Amino acid sequence: DLDECAASPCKEHQYCLNTDGSFSCKACDASCVGCTGEGSDKCKACTPGYVKEGENCTDIDECNLEKVCVKENQDCVNTSGSYKCVCSEGFEDKDGTCVQT
Repeated sequence: DLDECAASPCKEHQYCLNTDGSFSCKACDASCVGCTGEGSDKCKACTPGYVKEGENCTDIDECNLEKVCVKENQDCVNTSGSYKCVCSEGFEDKDGTCVQT
């Protein structure tokens, strides 16, 4: 079997998987900027919103870092690689302001 992966035929956000008589390009983990294989432990670098912890790129919980949601009656919700600001329970968004329901 010829290792077609030796020629790096895949795109930057993919890794090469050599198969018998061929190869396939697989997508890197969402936490990776470039990778050498499957999973967050094979990242060349981490995407924004992720940090290298040991061998893995892990999600940064922006909600625990600092007060990122600064509007009144707003809560921070951590998401994969980011966060979002939502109105607290009992409040709803009216033109960008959280008002009591």
